[in-house]
Amino acid sequence: MMPDSLSSLVPALLQRDPAACVGWRADQPLSNAWLLARVRAWGALLAGQPGRDYALYLDDSLEFGAALLGAWQAGKTVWLTADTLDASCAALQGKVNGFLGQFPPQWQPLAVPGDAAPETAAVPPPRALPDDFPALVVHTSGSTGAAQAVPKRLSQLASEVAVLERMFSARLGDAAIVATVSHQHIYGLLFKVLWPLCAARPLQALSVQYPEELAQALAQRPSVLVSSPAHLKRLPAHLDWTAAADRLRAVFSSGGPLPEEAALGAGAMLGQVPREIYGSSETGGVAWRQRAAGAAASVCWQAFPNVEWRIAADAEQGEGALEVRSPHLPDANWLALADRARPAGSQAFELLGRADRIVKVEEKRVSLDALEAALQASGLAEQVRIVPDDGARIRLAAFVVLNQEGRALLAAQGKAALNQRLRSVLAPVAEAVALPRRWRYLDSLPLNAQGKTTRAALLALLDEEPAALEQRPRQPHWRELERGEQRLLLELSVPPDLLYFEGHFPGSPILPGVAQLDWAIVQARKAFDLPPVFREVAALKFQQVIVPGATVQLELLHDRAKASVQFRYLSAAGQHASGRLLFAAP
Repeated sequence: MMPDSLSSLVPALLQRDPAACVGWRADQPLSNAWLLARVRAWGALLAGQPGRDYALYLDDSLEFGAALLGAWQAGKTVWLTADTLDASCAALQGKVNGFLGQFPPQWQPLAVPGDAAPETAAVPPPRALPDDFPALVVHTSGSTGAAQAVPKRLSQLASEVAVLERMFSARLGDAAIVATVSHQHIYGLLFKVLWPLCAARPLQALSVQYPEELAQALAQRPSVLVSSPAHLKRLPAHLDWTAAADRLRAVFSSGGPLPEEAALGAGAMLGQVPREIYGSSETGGVAWRQRAAGAAASVCWQAFPNVEWRIAADAEQGEGALEVRSPHLPDANWLALADRARPAGSQAFELLGRADRIVKVEEKRVSLDALEAALQASGLAEQVRIVPDDGARIRLAAFVVLNQEGRALLAAQGKAALNQRLRSVLAPVAEAVALPRRWRYLDSLPLNAQGKTTRAALLALLDEEPAALEQRPRQPHWRELERGEQRLLLELSVPPDLLYFEGHFPGSPILPGVAQLDWAIVQARKAFDLPPVFREVAALKFQQVIVPGATVQLELLHDRAKASVQFRYLSAAGQHASGRLLFAAP
């Protein structure tokens, strides 16, 4: 069945069976009549509001769909945001005339009570909308930089809905839509709200958060799963997916490439290998693929039937920037993407990574993709992201989710040693000056509602550095070996994550001399009766460095007559440092 046109969706709702199920909220069915009433209520609320632009945020996909259609009926352009954080709302404040839905109270959001029934006189009759209606403003994910606003005409959205139905409807039938992703971005909006409403497929109002809930939801009725790599890579194999696989008709994934192992693993559990959708907020849907074991061609992407593509004219050896043209775009011009590609026959292409992931550090060109791939292949990491920080000079920051072996190494040898190990892994890929200078080891990468890891979220972890540093040890582990009236011998074990190794030096941490001097003074004052004023250090020498995890001895010899203390750090490797501490009365 071809879907109703998006431009005439609200009038089409009047022609449908009022009692037909449009979806479920907490297992309670909701009807077409309910949906139409909510559309009218939102339309009535907004019809009398000034201005054209309104930000919309609602967790419930059915209520969101009603608010979106009602806003369009009232002639409003809807702005979508991935969250309601203060920074996101503040960025919207100067661009919209008001807020709708579940924004914090300080933004004075408008909302329609759940039991509201509009006055008939206040509701304009349902109308079809013109193709050039300014329907939406979505935002890019922010995974490579600051999120950008992207306006969408109704015709662009309508063309996407139509081509999705054309390509995939034969397998879906009247299956219900179950999603793990949010509708507050273009992929979720299309696959979870607009396409199902146009095609009269019922949908679950709330996103499914946990695998146990997902297995249960998919087992209830014939279903379609709308998901992302972040969720599909983490499906627990110990759950019983048998009933879900029996009723599941298709799985869609978008937001990034799904590794072949994860795609086939999800297919084995769910009975359907995911269909991956390639596109972006700017381009809309571009292409799709479905992986198959041992099939080299399944790595390639098949363009949507209404999308033209080509490789940039200045491409070398057939590889270069991908360019697309389609009715999903604002005009008929070719749009150059940041993704590099090469043809794979006349109808398909292979993606080769992003061109904007080549950066210059200290005048050296570095591929962030190559660095990440090398760390991924180290045998220590499950996931890796490397991004440039926001400093005046470009430096790279590495964010690593360790595997079991990596976690064991971190626990045994500390962060500095692990940093050094991973930097050595990267040595064949880039010169030393261009390697990451900052390292963060995470339990998991931060994900937004789209299941994406944004550059802003990663850099925010660097902002938390001062608090994290405060928790790192500033002292070694001390043990007294010998004590006499004028002599003290101590053993000290230097923690690998000692605060003073931070930045001294990246990739080759050593204990700063000033820390060694401070420890000697503090221990001398504890052990001996010394004048209150430290005057100077004489004959100070540093012979060998002290590295993270080292165990050394500190010998202190007190000369009461000269108010001085001779100190030296030594180990089996020899003497590391020595000097004479001189004290004086006030």
